[in-house]
Formats: sequence, C-alpha cells, structure tokens
Amino acid sequence: MERTSKAKYWVLCFIWLAIMITLLVVYREFFWLALPGTVTYFAKGLDLF
Repeated sequence: MERTSKAKYWVLCFIWLAIMITLLVVYREFFWLALPGTVTYFAKGLDLF
C-alpha cells in the first residue's frame, strides 16, 4: 500500500466547508448543495475510501 499526501484533500475539504458556511449565512435554503463536496473530501482526507 503506497502512502500518498492527503493535504490536497484536506484543503479542498476546508474550502467546501467555507462555501457551506457561507451558503448557510447568505442563502440558507441552498447550503445542502455544498454537502457532497464537504463530505467527500473529508472522507478522502481520512482515507476512508
């Protein structure tokens, strides 16, 4: 099993998290659009799949 850097996934996770928080503040009804990106890159950062 090769070890790869997960920094890229963590950066993308925090970018999506910022987008999600911004949507929660500005357009509350559309925050769920950022959920797939946040959850996906969080899981990749933890190397769950």
